Amino acid sequence: MYFRKLCVITLFFLGTCKERNCIIRLNDLQVIGSHNSYKIEIEKPLWSILYEKDSSKAKSLQYGHIPLEHQLNLGLRNLELDVFFDPKGGYYANPKGLAMISQKGKVSLLFDVEAKLVMPGLKMFHIQDIDFRSHHLMFKEGLYVLKQWSDANPKHTPVFVLINTKDKEIDNLKQPLKFGKSALDSLDSEIRNIFPEDKIITPDLVRGHFETLEQAILNRGWPTLDSVKGRFLFVLDENETRIKEYVMGHPSLKGRVLFTNSKEGSPEAAFRVINNPIQDFDYIKQLVEKGYMVRTRADAGTIEARLNDYSRFEQAMASGAQVISTDYYIPSNLFESQFKVIFENGKYEKIKAYE
Repeated sequence: MYFRKLCVITLFFLGTCKERNCIIRLNDLQVIGSHNSYKIEIEKPLWSILYEKDSSKAKSLQYGHIPLEHQLNLGLRNLELDVFFDPKGGYYANPKGLAMISQKGKVSLLFDVEAKLVMPGLKMFHIQDIDFRSHHLMFKEGLYVLKQWSDANPKHTPVFVLINTKDKEIDNLKQPLKFGKSALDSLDSEIRNIFPEDKIITPDLVRGHFETLEQAILNRGWPTLDSVKGRFLFVLDENETRIKEYVMGHPSLKGRVLFTNSKEGSPEAAFRVINNPIQDFDYIKQLVEKGYMVRTRADAGTIEARLNDYSRFEQAMASGAQVISTDYYIPSNLFESQFKVIFENGKYEKIKAYE
């Protein structure tokens, strides 16, 4: 494990160091980002129908986000994208929610006027049929917007992008297409079609000459921050079964684009997703001290925002987790709340202090 001198640096000094021999590495960052970053809030008539059926669930879905590039302009450096497999196109083109609104005698907002959902390729939205509004219905179009923003801001702090692959069956909703090996391969190909190698922090880059990714991050450490500015780091946030499918044929993620939420002790272990910083505070802290990167959450299901409760965010910061996700980098305009997740320096990124 590498050793670091005490470095207390605010964002104002990002990329520099007042102490000679002070090396700032990627995992010395702490950033705030958004959860389900592409999501546009459910329109009111449909949300009211969902609320009548299950008020608790409806309240947990009552959030939305500004466009991806606006989030990045604010200073967010973590995004989360949900993808559905749709190789032929058209599978998700007629969400049931639109008919539900019509049956109530209401008129829905315009939706997919350019027929994006008819096109083949990975789609991007939250829940089939009921939470389908997205700033970019096509995954590749969302990626393109990120690439455009990065080209216009070439020295930006690295952006961490978590990806969830969606195929969960939900009662009374359209059964999604299974996200198997070919779908996982399409994740890599769609990302590589947009981002050149020098815009991605890949497992190969971090592993270097070490036999495994885990050996690299525990012994040499993550790349220096300066060496990876202007890049994106993608993470597959999935269960063990799906991760095994993604790793198959790519031991230690050789040749792959995404890091995986692989448990420590496995060759692929480097980036962990541990969502509850209160329950798992000590665990997160131990992982960070060993050299792993961790993503956690400052709030979930709109609960903290409704209660104006910052305890989860405070624990997330104190745990040392490098990536902290929220739905409230700006306060909600969907219900009464002033809840806002931001660092004490008034920014969404900082360098942590270590001894």
